[in-house]
Amino acid sequence: MEDSILRLQNITKSFGSVIAADDLSLVINQGEFFTLLGPSGSGKSSILRAIAGLQKLDAGQIYLRGEEISAVPPWKRNLGMVFQDYAVFPHMNVAENIGYGLRIANVDKTAARKKVSELLALVGLTGKENQSAVTLSGGEKQRVALARALALEPTLLLLDEPLSALDEKIRREMQQELKSIQRKTGTTFIYVTHDQEEALTMSDRIAVINNGKCIQCDLPEVLFRKPKTRFVASFFRGCNIIRSEFLGIRDGFATCRIGNTNLSLEVESTASKFQPTLSLAVRAESLFIGQDAEDCDLSFQVSVQNVIYRGTNIDYLVEFEDGQQATATTTRRCLAPGERETRVGIFPQDVVILDD
Repeated sequence: MEDSILRLQNITKSFGSVIAADDLSLVINQGEFFTLLGPSGSGKSSILRAIAGLQKLDAGQIYLRGEEISAVPPWKRNLGMVFQDYAVFPHMNVAENIGYGLRIANVDKTAARKKVSELLALVGLTGKENQSAVTLSGGEKQRVALARALALEPTLLLLDEPLSALDEKIRREMQQELKSIQRKTGTTFIYVTHDQEEALTMSDRIAVINNGKCIQCDLPEVLFRKPKTRFVASFFRGCNIIRSEFLGIRDGFATCRIGNTNLSLEVESTASKFQPTLSLAVRAESLFIGQDAEDCDLSFQVSVQNVIYRGTNIDYLVEFEDGQQATATTTRRCLAPGERETRVGIFPQDVVILDD
């Protein structure tokens, strides 16, 4: 791609029997907030460290601005990195921490002071430049680490689960701060996290990683609404996976049966791809229950197994006539107290056939 800044080409990295990157290829664009998302042990941090030059590849190439850098040492790649543990220097104040890289690079003192002042304003720490780093809160320490990483204007900024040590309130605030800073600076961010909500909140694109492979790389809303595989569907909370019987395909539409009800789903593949039993994915908020089901294209008879109040949402755990269970999420109560027999409805465009 013409606007790409980083390209991973068939990279492989293993640690004994553990494969961190398995013939992985990715393209990251200039100015993008790109996230590597996956469970613990999926290989995402190892991929980030390989980009940084902190781990040597077993095979494959890494291209930065079109130049192969696999053999280039870390200090010559012009990349910034922010870690989970803040890594601020406890014997320095805030300004000294932020300006450390500038001092090592022998940047003119006047220019360095100006740069530090700009970065203090960027990360919201103006007025705290003389404060000892050890007295800062966790969120403030991470702001210092971020400013220090940006001081030398890196080509890429690599962030390895930088918010996971913060409490939920501060973490949510920092998510917005990070995205705002990325937009203001135009720096390409490559972000590692295991938190689905965090990835959806900040990312321009997300690569879902498992066992060193990219399972799906797409826009956040596509991953959320149109997962391609069972792994991606189950990784994003609130997605129901329902078994169906494949009956055939005609004119670009596959006919499936759930219980005694048939539904027709638009597909791009040929019939040879499909097995007799297909897995379908549908978001919990795309299942409509009670009176709301009357306006849907299709509806199913269900029994209500449980009702869970979650403040802004209510989850209805329902069971289809064939014994399968799913969750329908609404913003209001749709059933009378104690009501146990009802219908749930769907719109076929909200249902995805998974590639198992």
